[in-house]
Amino acid sequence: MENETVSKNFIEQEIDKDLAEGVYDHVCTRFPPEPNGYLHIGHAKSILLNYGLSQKYNGEFHMRFDDTNPTKEKVEFVDSIKEDIKWLGADWKEHLYFASSYFEKMYECAVKLIKKGKAYVCDLSPDEIRQYRGTLTEPGKESPYRNRSVEENLELFTAMKEGKFQDGERVLRAKIDMASPNINMRDPILYRVAHMHHHNTGDAWCIYPMYDFAHPIEDAIEGITHSICTLEFEDHRPLYDWVVKECEFKNPPRQIEFAKLYLTNVVTGKRYIKKLVEDGIVDGWDDPRLVSIAALRRRGFTPESIKMFVDMCGVSKSQSSVDYAMLEYCIREDLKMKKPRMMAVLDPIKLVIDNYPEGQVEYLDVANNLENEELGSRKVPFCRELYIEREDFMEEPPKKYFRLFPGNEVRLMHAYFVKCESFVKDENGNITEVHCTYDPETKAGSGFTGRKVKGTIHWVPAPYAKKAEVRLYENLIDEKKGVYNKEDGSLNLNPNSLKIIKDAYVEPSFDGTKAYDSFQFVRNGYYCVDAKDSVPEALVFNRIVSLKSSFKLPK
Repeated sequence: MENETVSKNFIEQEIDKDLAEGVYDHVCTRFPPEPNGYLHIGHAKSILLNYGLSQKYNGEFHMRFDDTNPTKEKVEFVDSIKEDIKWLGADWKEHLYFASSYFEKMYECAVKLIKKGKAYVCDLSPDEIRQYRGTLTEPGKESPYRNRSVEENLELFTAMKEGKFQDGERVLRAKIDMASPNINMRDPILYRVAHMHHHNTGDAWCIYPMYDFAHPIEDAIEGITHSICTLEFEDHRPLYDWVVKECEFKNPPRQIEFAKLYLTNVVTGKRYIKKLVEDGIVDGWDDPRLVSIAALRRRGFTPESIKMFVDMCGVSKSQSSVDYAMLEYCIREDLKMKKPRMMAVLDPIKLVIDNYPEGQVEYLDVANNLENEELGSRKVPFCRELYIEREDFMEEPPKKYFRLFPGNEVRLMHAYFVKCESFVKDENGNITEVHCTYDPETKAGSGFTGRKVKGTIHWVPAPYAKKAEVRLYENLIDEKKGVYNKEDGSLNLNPNSLKIIKDAYVEPSFDGTKAYDSFQFVRNGYYCVDAKDSVPEALVFNRIVSLKSSFKLPK
């Protein structure tokens, strides 16, 4: 048997090199979200990548909240992030951490830098610091407070910690190089004064570390070997390395960057989603028109479909955008063999079979999924009065219309041939009933071969059907205009992103469904029981995706 060649992405190649050279003897990765909003599809890539690497190398995976900015953080976001990561299948086991648990150690590191002459307390205002920083083409200039003595800096930093200064009055800065071509190395701020209540540490601290200072320390304390992050942190890597080196951590972690996952015509910015929620345009961070992980779950996407999508996108250094149709392709592929194919009528008109005995009901054997026999079958009641889709009958049909019209015969799915004999209109000219006759010799599965029909339509039994609300979702964004309005930066919203059908009917087999259960509605699409609004006596279904796809697999 020939050896199979396994293709590895560039991160795996770098990890292999580190292990081979003895830089590390194991692999430890982490996912470190800031609890200032809900996670979205882009975060799913990072979660699955970091967790997947830990699994591949029999290492550890850490879940850590980077909760160093109490101004935007909430326990609600902490809880939602935990739920999302568990749902995706990433298991942190006992390795759940909070950056705020390391505040004392971070403070000690800051004191160490001051004592080494590598950090100083600066009195410049935020605006002055920006002015002193310089530009991409001009070096910065040194703060007039840069050469304070170690003793004075220690005294001032202690006073900062003890709450003796107002917010913004003083900061602690690293002393690196104001002429560095990398602006991140021009004496970056390490600590700022912020008299804010923290969700985890309460009022114990009134100074908080900046992300670029805290993050490498967190990684080093936990023994992270490979800090996998997105490309916007590439220019921050020299500062990351400077912090772990100057704080004298042994076996420091290594930062490796990869390209973010961008989806076309979707909203991922937390600021924009927050406004959509506050303005009532969506009904929360989990509105099924969004691409937060909670929204995708509520809409009916599965962890398997998201993993398939992330795998198809791959890992690279090149920024690119992916069509939303690829995500839809993945959920169709995941559900088509797993889910039962049920009958639902979204725009009903009544069909009456005039020659079917009144009061009679028979229970038809219906396969749950013709492509997967393991899903078994169910019994569906059939009787004289049914509901069919309004579009499945036309009084004056065009050519090649093979559904019901006067004099035409079709098959009722899983049941009999019926022939249209007449119809009834209301005073406004709307068709309210279609009357047919059936041929009892043509029962599905009977082996009838006497004649053929070109059309097959689905139905539900009127006396037994369950009324349901069905929500049809389209893109929240007007795809022709793009996500953002070029004039004012607002969102180009699609006014038809949600259509609610109040009077749909589904077959009685939907009894016993629960939140997140999903099905194929035959000839229509895939649907999921809404987790927020659906109750057994008033079912609500979200359309996950239609049956037709615009996505083509690359050859």
